[in-house]
Amino acid sequence: MNKNSIRTAKAQDASRIAEIEIFNYRLYFYPIFQSDAFYFDELQVLPAAEALREDEDTLGRTLVYDDGAVKGFLRMSGSEVEKLFVEPVLHGQHIGEALLTYAIEHFGVSWLWALEKNTGAIRFYERHGFKRTDNRKPEEDTDEYLVRMER
Repeated sequence: MNKNSIRTAKAQDASRIAEIEIFNYRLYFYPIFQSDAFYFDELQVLPAAEALREDEDTLGRTLVYDDGAVKGFLRMSGSEVEKLFVEPVLHGQHIGEALLTYAIEHFGVSWLWALEKNTGAIRFYERHGFKRTDNRKPEEDTDEYLVRMER
């Protein structure tokens, strides 16, 4: 993976970021939460992209992996990883690893919340030095829980 492919997001990346995020939400979280109203009515690429395009703060906290096409992104807040998503057809190509390593080395990210039932994500973070803690909190408006992971 080429770390030169990682940069701060720009407004023109907003639609691609929204597309990656929403597709991942539908693929990995819809089976857990089963909310048609949220995942297919409320969660739409165009409005999400428009909102992101106008949000300079969020864009400034978002890294993209761009080697000619935006293939993944990581959003952080201070030392927290808020979101890390890669285009699903590109999983296994170390894009998420490159983004996470870059964020650790350049921004000192050291913790995150992961959905307890998202075992694939938890295994990914564990392979990259994060450990589950005993700190849990409920996911808003659901019966599911988030677990805090730290380096």
